[in-house]
Amino acid sequence: MKFSNLSPTLHLVLLSLVLLLAASHPADGQSGNSPSQRNRQTAVWTGTEMLVWGGYNGSAYLNTGGRHNPAANTWTTMTISSAPLGRVYHGAVWTGSQMIIWGGLNGVNYLSSGSHYSPTADNWTTSGGGAPVGRYYHTTVWMGDEMIIWGGYNVAYLNDGGRYVPYAWRSMSSSGAPSPRALHTAVSTGSEMIIWGGCNSSTSYLGDGGRYFPALNNWDRTVTGSGAPSARDFHTAVWTGSQMIIWGGQNGTTRFNDGGRYDPAADSWMTVTTVSAPGLRDHHTAVWTGTEMIVWGGWNGTGNYYNDGGRYNPLTDTWTAVSTYGAPTPRYYHSAIWTGREMIVWGGYTGPSGYFNDGGRYNPTTDTWTALPTTAAPALSISPSGPDSAVLSWASPAVGHWLEQNADLRTTNWTGAGLAATDDGTTKRVSVSLNAPKNFYRLK
Repeated sequence: MKFSNLSPTLHLVLLSLVLLLAASHPADGQSGNSPSQRNRQTAVWTGTEMLVWGGYNGSAYLNTGGRHNPAANTWTTMTISSAPLGRVYHGAVWTGSQMIIWGGLNGVNYLSSGSHYSPTADNWTTSGGGAPVGRYYHTTVWMGDEMIIWGGYNVAYLNDGGRYVPYAWRSMSSSGAPSPRALHTAVSTGSEMIIWGGCNSSTSYLGDGGRYFPALNNWDRTVTGSGAPSARDFHTAVWTGSQMIIWGGQNGTTRFNDGGRYDPAADSWMTVTTVSAPGLRDHHTAVWTGTEMIVWGGWNGTGNYYNDGGRYNPLTDTWTAVSTYGAPTPRYYHSAIWTGREMIVWGGYTGPSGYFNDGGRYNPTTDTWTALPTTAAPALSISPSGPDSAVLSWASPAVGHWLEQNADLRTTNWTGAGLAATDDGTTKRVSVSLNAPKNFYRLK
């Protein structure tokens, strides 16, 4: 018997069973809260999940985290068994099977410890010995087979580092390395690491850099020259496949909304236009989509926090504004990753609002935002409202969850229901017809 041939009464009964079944099977995507509020966490993309870990909540350095699956719209808690010490300003990379975190600060100690997290096994394993001296404000990149950390601060500014091939550290030459610094950026080209900018005191900012070749364990050329951005820290850097793009940042007195594009093949710089660029800021995030750099959030240093941004196309040297409709609230010290389709922003801080455990998914193709859930989807209830109609209801506000429909339970063709719900502040309600075409519903 086809579902379309069911009577409204029988359909209502079956629909009630479907809702009960969905509520009884949290693995179907309706379980798990987001990690607690925090800033200065790290985030990596595994190919299917965003892993968030560490950070600070105003009173404690955190060693907790969570895994967000955007396809299922769910959060899964990460185990804290054998997890490393809570920290901020650490580095994190994804190896293809594990997340490696290393270094950072826990308010008292400069950390030289780290660990591997496997989402498949949901377990932590301690990283190998022989690590560089503890530090924070360093950079961390993954080269395809090894993690490289460099620079940072530990009582003094540093210009050394280390290469980590799970589970062993290798020495890294400092001969020819850039001068000591922290708050610089680093990108991996696949064959070299390029570092740029930073500071070496609270009043001295740097506008140079260097290129490190791990295959040769040497540094070659200082990244300077005509067209390079002015000295700064708290800027961002992305690698496009052929260029490093630097943008934003500050130098103690000025915030920037300019930048530069460095071509290592030509060893040359090109400016990034400021026409239609986002406003002056630092502490923003930047991701590379394959064709554009998306910058978002940050602050201007005087109490103005942002929830806007821009998409920069290096081929045309042009900016396109990122919509603020449905965007997360203004913030800085948040994290952002690129999934291959969307930018996911999460966490962060603003002075007036404190710490966040929410975020959003931004689709540049449609220039739209989708809120991330902070709690599991509430139970969906159904009650008759007439001979051929019913009311679906669920607890408000249910941020980050939406109603989906499917006409045939033998398929997985769930789509957004597109029905406007009323909200009295406690409960959301929507009326549905039990006449053909009939649908089944769930909260995702």
